[in-house]
Amino acid sequence: MEPGFELGEIDTTIPHPARIYDALLGGKDNYAADRDAVRRLLRAAPEARDSARANRAFLQRAVRYLVGEAGIRQIIDVGTGIPTAGNVHEVAGQIAPQTRVAYVDNDSVVHAHANALLTGTGTTSIVLADLRDPEAILTHPRVTELIDFTQPVALLLVAILHFITDDEDPARIVRTFRGALPPGSYLAISHATGDLRPQAAREAAAVYDEATSTVTLRSHAEIAAFFDGWDLIEPGLVQVPSWHPDNKPPRPKELGRAWIYGGVARKRG
Repeated sequence: MEPGFELGEIDTTIPHPARIYDALLGGKDNYAADRDAVRRLLRAAPEARDSARANRAFLQRAVRYLVGEAGIRQIIDVGTGIPTAGNVHEVAGQIAPQTRVAYVDNDSVVHAHANALLTGTGTTSIVLADLRDPEAILTHPRVTELIDFTQPVALLLVAILHFITDDEDPARIVRTFRGALPPGSYLAISHATGDLRPQAAREAAAVYDEATSTVTLRSHAEIAAFFDGWDLIEPGLVQVPSWHPDNKPPRPKELGRAWIYGGVARKRG
């Protein structure tokens, strides 16, 4: 465990976003409070489970693009969540086994599970840290030992920025990372939105008011602004099923159940 974070100190009566997400995906590494939050979430927005699955698929396609087409060999994944099949290092390793992945999450349960999963793996590390303090992530020994900041890096902020409130200045957080990464680096973002069904989305987001982090829904334009200083890869910022789909383009019904925008961009210069 990292200093100051003890697994025994976790309050399992308070839902945590990583464990809610795990429950939405059908995982077992969650508690009763997380499962209760999922039930309330699905009552407000039955689309939430489909959105979570579409987001997970977007993450995997983005990693395949970054490692396969863009040639990236080092990744920082912030807000990694509970380890499940098809983790970033597994997807990347199928293409380039030497790809290095630094996982970052602020949940001690995630940290414990990831530590067990990554034992003996020389190309991965897990860091217990919070996105709200990007400087601490960038200077963490487990990150700097694994990631060479003189070479391009892929930064994954997948389904995490909507847990940062406007008062916590998510744009500053993204700018801080951009300033630390060399030209040719990439940024992948996915983010929940209320653009499709605003009232239901607000009711779903309200479930997180009792969790360890609240949800701030943002519009397409607000999410696109996080990519300032980066060049978006085609097709730009789109609903996640439409980003480099594996097969034919998604049908309107599928898009109607995916309340998340996603995009990948390259740092200019």
